[in-house]
Amino acid sequence: MELGRLGVWVGMDGMSAVAAAAFAKRVEDRGYGALWIPEGRGRNALVLSSWLLCNTKRLIVATGIANIYARDPLTMAAAAKTVGELSDGRFLLGIGVSHKPLVASLRGHSYDKPYSYMREYLPKMKSALYRAPEPKERVPVVLAALHPKMLALCAAEADGTHTYFVPPEHTAKARAAIGPKPLICVEQAICLDTDAAKARKTAREYMKTYVPRLPNYTNALKSLGWEDKDFENGCSDRLVDTIVAWGTESQVRDRIEAHLKAGASHVCIQPLSTANPLMPDERALQALAPR
Repeated sequence: MELGRLGVWVGMDGMSAVAAAAFAKRVEDRGYGALWIPEGRGRNALVLSSWLLCNTKRLIVATGIANIYARDPLTMAAAAKTVGELSDGRFLLGIGVSHKPLVASLRGHSYDKPYSYMREYLPKMKSALYRAPEPKERVPVVLAALHPKMLALCAAEADGTHTYFVPPEHTAKARAAIGPKPLICVEQAICLDTDAAKARKTAREYMKTYVPRLPNYTNALKSLGWEDKDFENGCSDRLVDTIVAWGTESQVRDRIEAHLKAGASHVCIQPLSTANPLMPDERALQALAPR
């Protein structure tokens, strides 16, 4: 599977199914290697992946991230193999332990030992009984990983990691942790706008979903040296500028290149719009399309 250096990461729950398919076609036509889609409180990411793959020809579709608490290992393995077969090898499965509020509060599961749960989940998924035609190629699996133990598991038991809400400094640490071969597929939020006030307002609106509400992201950033004060009042300007790359096309490209130089295999950009925060900025996707 050739992901290419650049992909797109977009939440599609604000689009109709028809609009989502049309968007995927435009991503493909612009030359991006992969389209990453999340899973939260909306569509089932594996079902949506099938729809998007049916409406494209070359584009890889990846889940970023499918929640392992939403499916037992047999169900996850069967779904991945089904989508892999239907798409003729254009599907990548990204899985993760999500976050305590989304697992314990929303789904009613225990979130006491998420790392142990993932460690036990992976071999069960690999050995799951499947009595249907196998896909021609094995479906690659990457894990959502921010901390050392999960990164080590990525290297030992998966094809790599999909990291989210991280600066290039984390990418360098991840590469050092997992070695040269496993995939590091990094999400990078971007805002193609040179107006600092507008760009930071858009960035803060995006970031408030994650910090300080979700401890996994907050703690990962603290491990890189960020302090409590940086998460107060919508986050410090310095933290905002670190998480969301904004400015000119050249400035945004520099951030993408920083991840690649730090060891990323693939960077999937999440194009934030100052005009409509609920929809991706297609102007940015056009400007940053692979050349």
